[in-house]
Amino acid sequence: MSANPADMTGFDPDSVNAQPEGSLEALIVRVEAEVRELQFPGFSLDDALNLGLLLVELGKERALPIAIDISKGSQVLFHVALPGATPENGHWIRAKQRTAARYEAPSLLVGLRGRLGGGRIEDNAWFDQSRYAAHGGAFPISVTGVGMVASVAVSGLPQLQDHNLVVEALRDVLGSSLSD
Repeated sequence: MSANPADMTGFDPDSVNAQPEGSLEALIVRVEAEVRELQFPGFSLDDALNLGLLLVELGKERALPIAIDISKGSQVLFHVALPGATPENGHWIRAKQRTAARYEAPSLLVGLRGRLGGGRIEDNAWFDQSRYAAHGGAFPISVTGVGMVASVAVSGLPQLQDHNLVVEALRDVLGSSLSD
């Protein structure tokens, strides 16, 4: 398993403080590159199980208070809450997954793009915060040549950490499936 990648952009989506110049744009570029990189050749129920179990392993090793969900539309393929996770994490997972599905993009990316004009997507009256969350943690599972077929979500950490954990697991699962 690879180490948790450090955020080299310096942008913290949870901070209310001034951010380094160009850091928002740099993080958007990084997440867009992850979307292009993390494409499956196919995605089966076994792949969902392997991804979910890897996230459980990472969460347990690091004592993370997270909930994990992998869903294909309304079908739950994998779901677990680790010690310390709360029922609120389930709400966040569903809201992040709706965002990823609606925009076919990581929930973090949706939130970051909404900040480009200086505001937040949540500031728009049309963005229903009771159903959607433009916070990091949900990532579309895409199949090359097909598009989004499912989503994986983690909730329980600050949003950039949720996102980074999902990306780490996707990279590991894709790396091991390509070497089989």
